[in-house]
Amino acid sequence: MRLPELYTVAMIDIDHFKKLNDEHGHAAGDQVLRLIGSTLTRTEGGGRPFRYGGEEFAVLFSGKSTDEALPYIEDLRETIEASTFIVRARNRPRRRPAEPARASGGQRRVAITVSIGVAEPQDSGADPGVMIRMADQALYRAKRAGRNRVVVAD
Repeated sequence: MRLPELYTVAMIDIDHFKKLNDEHGHAAGDQVLRLIGSTLTRTEGGGRPFRYGGEEFAVLFSGKSTDEALPYIEDLRETIEASTFIVRARNRPRRRPAEPARASGGQRRVAITVSIGVAEPQDSGADPGVMIRMADQALYRAKRAGRNRVVVAD
């Protein structure tokens, strides 16, 4: 893929994902990954999402500066924070029944948030790998600062 001189990359990591997997199982973790992936496909402002690995994603804003992309990135963070994720009981049937059963109290709402690090090249021809590392470093600063936030690389 060719990148223009101007672009912004946002690295997105699901907060406390390991804890979610440990408490609710890997099936719930897979559902959360699908929820986040689905949300990221609806990114506005021309952002293109990619799965980066594990519970980490990247969104590329081609032709946009960080200042131009930040409102869309913050919208993503807020949309994920406002989403409802329900962990269903483990004894849930594999197939949808013909008639829905009433909830038996085996459901729990789980809050999902993400931390986001953002970077853009300062020089034309900057190595995209360096930009990803800078965004990743900003992401970990977001986590250290309390999670559920956006931090721009220095």
